[in-house]
Amino acid sequence: MALTDSRSGNGEDGVEETDAITKACVLDGFSHSAEVRSLIASLPEVYEHLAKTESAMERFLVIMDAYLEQPHLLDPHLEWMVNMLLEHIQSEKSPPLLVHLGFKFLNIISKVRGYKIFMQLLPHEVADVQPVLDLLCRQDAQDSETWETRYMLLLWLSMASLIPFDLSRLDGHLNSDPAQVREPIMDRILAVAKSYLTVSDKSRDAAAVLVSKFVTRPDVKQKRLGDFLDWSLSVISQTSHLTMEGNIILDGALQSLAQLFKHGKRDDFLPYAPTVLRCLDKQRLVESGQAKLRKLCVKLVQRLGLTFLKPRVARWRYQRGSRSLALNLSQSMSTTPVAASTPEQDSAQDEDYDIPEEVENVIEQLLVGLKDKDTIVRWSAAKGIGRVTGRLPKELADEVVGSVLDCFSFQETDNAWHGGCLALAELGRRGLLLPSRLSDVVPLILKALTYDEKRGACSVGSNVRDAACYVSWAFARAYEPVELKPFVDQIASALVITALFDRSVNCRRAASAAFQENVGRQGTFPHGIDILTAADYFAVGHLNNCYLSISVYVAGFSEYTKPMIDHLVAMKINHWDGAIRELATKALHNLTPRAPEYMANTVLPQLLPVATGMDMHSRHGAILACAEITHALYKLSSQDNRPVTELLSPDTVEGLRGIHQKLVDRKQYRGFGGELMRPAVCVLIEKMSISKMPFRGDPVIEGWQWLIDDSLFSSGAKHGIKEAAVSALASLCNEYYQPEPGVADSHMQELLVSQYTEALKSPEVLTRCGCALALGSLPSFIIRGKLQQVREGLQLACTISQKYVGFTEGRRDAVTALAQVCVTVGVDAEGSPDCVLCVGNVQQVYATLLDCMADYSTDSRGDVGAWVREAAMSSLMEVTLLIASSAPHLLSPDIVRQMMCSLSQQAAEKIDRYRAHAGTVFLRLLHSSAPAVPHIPHQEELLSIFPPDVASSLNWNAPSQAFPHITQLLRLPSYDYHTLLGLTVSVGGLTESTIRYSSQSLFDYLKGIQQDAAALGQFSNTLLRIFRDHQRNDRVSVPLLKMLDQMLASGCFDLFTSEDNHGFCVDLLELCKAEIRKSKDVQKLRCCAAVYCGMMQFQGSVRKNVLLQLLMLLCHHFPVVRKTTAGQMYEMVLTYDDVVDPAVLDDVMTLLSDTNWESNVETVRTPRNQLCDWLEVPRPTLVVKVQ
Repeated sequence: MALTDSRSGNGEDGVEETDAITKACVLDGFSHSAEVRSLIASLPEVYEHLAKTESAMERFLVIMDAYLEQPHLLDPHLEWMVNMLLEHIQSEKSPPLLVHLGFKFLNIISKVRGYKIFMQLLPHEVADVQPVLDLLCRQDAQDSETWETRYMLLLWLSMASLIPFDLSRLDGHLNSDPAQVREPIMDRILAVAKSYLTVSDKSRDAAAVLVSKFVTRPDVKQKRLGDFLDWSLSVISQTSHLTMEGNIILDGALQSLAQLFKHGKRDDFLPYAPTVLRCLDKQRLVESGQAKLRKLCVKLVQRLGLTFLKPRVARWRYQRGSRSLALNLSQSMSTTPVAASTPEQDSAQDEDYDIPEEVENVIEQLLVGLKDKDTIVRWSAAKGIGRVTGRLPKELADEVVGSVLDCFSFQETDNAWHGGCLALAELGRRGLLLPSRLSDVVPLILKALTYDEKRGACSVGSNVRDAACYVSWAFARAYEPVELKPFVDQIASALVITALFDRSVNCRRAASAAFQENVGRQGTFPHGIDILTAADYFAVGHLNNCYLSISVYVAGFSEYTKPMIDHLVAMKINHWDGAIRELATKALHNLTPRAPEYMANTVLPQLLPVATGMDMHSRHGAILACAEITHALYKLSSQDNRPVTELLSPDTVEGLRGIHQKLVDRKQYRGFGGELMRPAVCVLIEKMSISKMPFRGDPVIEGWQWLIDDSLFSSGAKHGIKEAAVSALASLCNEYYQPEPGVADSHMQELLVSQYTEALKSPEVLTRCGCALALGSLPSFIIRGKLQQVREGLQLACTISQKYVGFTEGRRDAVTALAQVCVTVGVDAEGSPDCVLCVGNVQQVYATLLDCMADYSTDSRGDVGAWVREAAMSSLMEVTLLIASSAPHLLSPDIVRQMMCSLSQQAAEKIDRYRAHAGTVFLRLLHSSAPAVPHIPHQEELLSIFPPDVASSLNWNAPSQAFPHITQLLRLPSYDYHTLLGLTVSVGGLTESTIRYSSQSLFDYLKGIQQDAAALGQFSNTLLRIFRDHQRNDRVSVPLLKMLDQMLASGCFDLFTSEDNHGFCVDLLELCKAEIRKSKDVQKLRCCAAVYCGMMQFQGSVRKNVLLQLLMLLCHHFPVVRKTTAGQMYEMVLTYDDVVDPAVLDDVMTLLSDTNWESNVETVRTPRNQLCDWLEVPRPTLVVKVQ
């Protein structure tokens, strides 16, 4: 639609689209004048340097592109810009490169301002014709780098050729010298134009402009018009549109003809028009596969039609009395309307001339063009219909309108509907659609506003709806309010419905704009200003807001309530997009209070047959709608303490009860349809239970329970189905399994708890997920007396077993469910372990949750254990805050310490999302005051590190903010081990930003304790303890080796190097040897070699032991390890000058660098042994394997 801002539309395919608010055009002038002047002046200096040329071009392009939406701001500056560039171009001293660069700059200006205005600034004196023509003739038409030069020269020539003198005067005396044959300028220009009409670049468009300007000159027209038209028609006749080259040639010929018939005088071209039309018919170009060719063909046909008809303004057309918006608004307050002209006046005079028979052919081709598959063709045809109809007598024009209306048949495609809408808008805009036709047109436009045809997995029709909004916009400007008054309510409701409920953001915004135009121009739309305020262009950009918020406000105006409800029921609950169906049902829920009786007595009985019908999408939407409307009616009735059944008829209640059984009988829970039916009926069960429908003891309850259980136990059910079943189960239990308040039906209690806890041992992971979530959703009266059984089942499901190590999702949901159960039953320190959280079971709950904090299981999806850890963090927070509020003495210092330490470790790890979650939970527990968590270790120090203002603003997702704070926990004895463990994984990780900020924070801390022997000793002991505890655990050991390499290289342990055989170095060597023993992990071996080289800074006999390990790696059976080790040893010898005796230093370095360490082991063993001798290290000996 013309109203829609093309830059603001999201082109959405999905439902959730971001509301792209366009950048406003706030420029108030050409502010880059000085910079552009300097850029153009610098061209003679930069043209020889490719980099500088590209930089200048790019900068000029950026500047000019900023004015694409306000090109008129350039107008005061165009002249000096063009003149400066032409100075470079016309100078005889300018080399070709500079000339081409000048034309490139001119082309950029032309693109921004438009060639029609720009070309008027080019010099067009008599003296310019010959130089421009000569320069153009010297160009290479095949050079793709200089097309801008040829394009601008053709535009320049088309302007220069308009000189008001006979061109023969420029030829001089052609025959004065018989030895020299000169071609007349007229023929030269025509030859150039013809040659460029067949090129493949943009010069073809400029050549068509040249033809239209040049051939329509009086002297050229007299001598060459017929010849040029013969040439064009012969080209069209002899060229096939099936080849790429043929398409290019046809494009140029058609463009030139269309331009000629547009700019030429009718009397000059009328004799040729029938011949051109016959040629086009013969070639059947409308069947071409190229959209642009078909568009040019339609454009030429409409120009031919206008040539056949006399240029005149139809006296019968409808003319609105006032088109000024301000005047219209002022008159809407007065009582004297401005009279519109009556079409009947002097209409007899319109019938006094004959219509050529070719016009019928033209109109037929334009009507066919309205149904073309490409929008550009349909748009051109619509404009042609409008222009041609404006020159026809009233009766024939009415026949054209009737033919356009035939496009709106449901046998026609969406293309025909779209073309028909565009044509109607053009006809209405030009006053050619008389008010007498509105009764036929308006119903079709209302249908077009909701046009949506399903095609496969999606639908077509958004362009039709957009064009229908354009028609509504055009009608608002075209007709007097009195003409549209009978249709106001229908149009207003249809536009509001499209603005609120259309799936496409462009259509919603187009409808909003059309509604606004009608409110302003017509002044008769009910509550127009109020609705516009709520549903303006930007407000309708967000779909959820439209369905769930704005629609409720608009439905408050009675004129729109029922049309909106009817549209949702008829068009949206059966929509192909599931998200739209769900939004529609929620909207119906929100709209129910606006028309409760209509919903109960009309809509629900209408939906019930659809809910058990054959169409899957309609069935899904209708079931959800029944559930939502019933729930909304229950809310209304409960305000008066009445049952919902007082609002519903017995037949409706019976229909709601029977939905499930009918679906079972028809086996509609199976297959693909079951994926929609199961969650829909689960929502129905939930809403029926909440609404307290009188089904207690009814067999339907057993059927509902069967469906819930089947959905939970099914291994193929998706997660969304299980969530719906879990929600339904909780509501069902609360309403139908509670004979008395707080007392459970013992049979159902035993059945539910036993079957769900037993299913937690299932070999199907999705079954475990469903049953865990089901246990977590059970109400307290079901769990009471069975807590021990439920807790043990969930704890078992949380445990990683060798057999079911991959059941990560099951463990995640079990952890979540365990916390939910604890929150449901509550806390009583002295209570029974089988009923509440108490002294007897709190330790086991925390032990399970803390164990889950150490779940680092991985599979092909990556660190899936993070899901379990995230759930465990949330569960710890919920359970801890619950206990702290009721019985804080149950929280022992040991539990709190373990919990806070585990959280500090997670808050220092490498994955942003889980680090942020851990940090948030950590600070929530630390700063919680009501209730306050007791026994937090080092609470005062923690509060100084994380004061309230820092806690509220700290972005844990950003490594640059998180690590400087979390590293400070290293100085707190209770947290140092776990914090360093988390930092190890981050510092030795893979993500560049995480590594940079975590290592920077760690080294900043180490610098602070570098001279403190006790603190550094404590740190090194913690580091060794982590290495020892995670020996052969690659998740920790490999990052730890990387971190140690960085630490040793940064001199973090310089304090230890003065002592011979320092314990840290000795222990570290033993741990490294144990880590890589029999290892085949190349990365680990390379990291260990780097650590060994870093350890050479330590003194004593340990240095020889480290050297021995390095020399052994020089003969490792992996060539890459040998090569890496040799390279690192070379750097180590350069770094530590006291490692090698100066007498053999050069020999050692030469041997390390020149030996091909990737040769086989036997070859490299000799130089390795030589190194052992020079370094005074015993040669390693092969261990003989005993058979």
